[in-house]
Amino acid sequence: MFLTRFRVNTARPGARRLLSSPQVLHAAVMSSFPALLPSDTPPPDGPRVLWRLDHTARAEVMLYVVSPDRPDMTHLVEQAGWPAAASHSAPGWESRPYGPFLDRLAAGDQWAFRLTANPIHHIRRKADEPTKRTAHITPVHQMGWLLQRQEPCGFRVLEKPADRRLLPSGTTLTGEPHHGDRYELTVSDKRALSFDKTRSRPMTKTRKAPVNLVTATFDGRLEVTDPQKLRRTLQQGIGKAKAYGCGLLTLAPLGTAG
Repeated sequence: MFLTRFRVNTARPGARRLLSSPQVLHAAVMSSFPALLPSDTPPPDGPRVLWRLDHTARAEVMLYVVSPDRPDMTHLVEQAGWPAAASHSAPGWESRPYGPFLDRLAAGDQWAFRLTANPIHHIRRKADEPTKRTAHITPVHQMGWLLQRQEPCGFRVLEKPADRRLLPSGTTLTGEPHHGDRYELTVSDKRALSFDKTRSRPMTKTRKAPVNLVTATFDGRLEVTDPQKLRRTLQQGIGKAKAYGCGLLTLAPLGTAG
């Protein structure tokens, strides 16, 4: 496994094209792996290619990729990097082996984390209707979505000491649970994305229905409860829309960004 970081040069037209559509950026990321074909499907239970965009500043965008193989991002440097500054020793991206870090994870370890995800649930408006996939819109429900998944993912989100909580936890006026500021967890950068999904075929292009996604970025602190489950989570991602930049959980020492 490898963890790769690529800084996007937002001043370049190619970068703006990549950033305008998760579908286009997904294709560019997957093109970083010579052994993968466009028709390949990710393994259901094994490591897969995950990626995430972090908008760390107004004009700074970082692309993170976790992958079973080491990527070659030469094409991304040419389209959306600084090709004139690239060299053999500094090709324009950084890749590091991820396995040693995964092997060191142990129960009780505490980390800062970041995750961009597609928090959804399934609803049925009428008893005789099939369930429909619907996005969670509010930060409270998005936070609840992640908290429901922490145990099977091998971690627990840390709670704030009582004297640091400004709001009580309990229920809303409608009787639904809310979490106040009980947890070391924030939800930010909510985005409603809509883009075309075009499938290329010989001599033609088939345009499918637009893809609509709501994404949210979670930052917080966690404790490892099951290292094996957490390793699987870090390699397989959390939730849906992994092809479109969702699901990649990254860890960092406490006191730093996820």
